[in-house]
Amino acid sequence: RVRLTESGGGSVHTGGSLRLSCAASGDNVTTYSMGWFRQEAGKEVAGVAVLDNTGSTTYADFAEGRFAISKDNVKNTLYLQMNSLKPEDTAMYFCAADEIVVDFSNLETIGYWGQGTQVTVSS
Repeated sequence: RVRLTESGGGSVHTGGSLRLSCAASGDNVTTYSMGWFRQEAGKEVAGVAVLDNTGSTTYADFAEGRFAISKDNVKNTLYLQMNSLKPEDTAMYFCAADEIVVDFSNLETIGYWGQGTQVTVSS
């Protein structure tokens, strides 16, 4: 079983930066595809960035150029560096992992999710 624990959320002003971390534990987790998703109040979960098990990355349009996903396989930790934050980035951010694929659609097929970490950006 894989366990995902997010940290690093908080409150910042417009233009600020945060780095989210997702500590992963479990068998073979270093070979999993992983990603970050977010849920704004009253809205559905949306993809932010994915790092698949080949090392390829995918970003949502709103994240391109401002966010960067990376992974430390020694620490089994996934990161999301978020720069130039905007109030519309305010959301609960979740880490997700799957043996096969993590993408922005078919969220119900993703095997593992963390509990989330709140990001609040004020103007």
